[in-house]
Amino acid sequence: MIPAPFEYCRPTSVEEALGMLGEGGEDAKLLAGGHSLLPLMKLRLAAPSLLVDIGRLRELSYVRDAGDALRIGALTRHRDVETDPLVAEHAPLLAHVAGQVGDPQVRHRGTIGGSIAHGDPASDLPAAALALGATFEVVGPGGSKRSIAAGDFFQGFLETSLAPGEILTEIVVPKATGAGWSFQKFNRRAQDWAIVGVAAVRNGSTGIGLVNMGSVPLRATAVEEALAGGASVEEAAAHAADGLAPPADLNASPEYRAHLARVLVRRALEEASSRHG
Repeated sequence: MIPAPFEYCRPTSVEEALGMLGEGGEDAKLLAGGHSLLPLMKLRLAAPSLLVDIGRLRELSYVRDAGDALRIGALTRHRDVETDPLVAEHAPLLAHVAGQVGDPQVRHRGTIGGSIAHGDPASDLPAAALALGATFEVVGPGGSKRSIAAGDFFQGFLETSLAPGEILTEIVVPKATGAGWSFQKFNRRAQDWAIVGVAAVRNGSTGIGLVNMGSVPLRATAVEEALAGGASVEEAAAHAADGLAPPADLNASPEYRAHLARVLVRRALEEASSRHG
């Protein structure tokens, strides 16, 4: 299908982008890599009146060492996250997950901030951000800034806590140097969306992010609590679907997704424990 008519502008700075968003109001949308928004526009599931193309704002593409954390610009391409030596050393889970996104074309064009801001529960990177305890830095009208914990960011299906006129500028990832980690993904074919996926980090405490197990990217809090209470990996993994409402589609029923979650969480925890041990 052909998208509905829209206006297009390409700012040269974050400040200029904020001004354009303000002028466009709620009908304005940011365009970064385009792999999330453009398909929705072609199906007319999204019909913004204004596209603000920030894809060439190089000031938002970087990986920096910030002491106890890494700061990653929102427009850093998946491929750059995958191959960056700082990410490989201090957040290897994130590097690995970035290398699993789509195909080479998507990884060379898509951005980590675009994936996060889209808020798709079937996407891999939000689950990794949740497992790692990431924080998202946001800039709004007038240069106002706020930090949003990953656990508070995803609000509903393809909905986040970003307000109109705000831009996600940076992902702050606590260093997990030497931590055990694992990413388990079950799909029918290579490059398909995961039917269920699990991102796990064990570094004293345990963080577990789930892919495609609800209407939002979420954590397996029941498993994390069970482990904190002294449960074994097998006992804790049995709680992987507790309190969740997995979706039903052509690929899987909610019951099958719940079964997959229990199996994949156990595998992820076992692999993370072996790497940490």
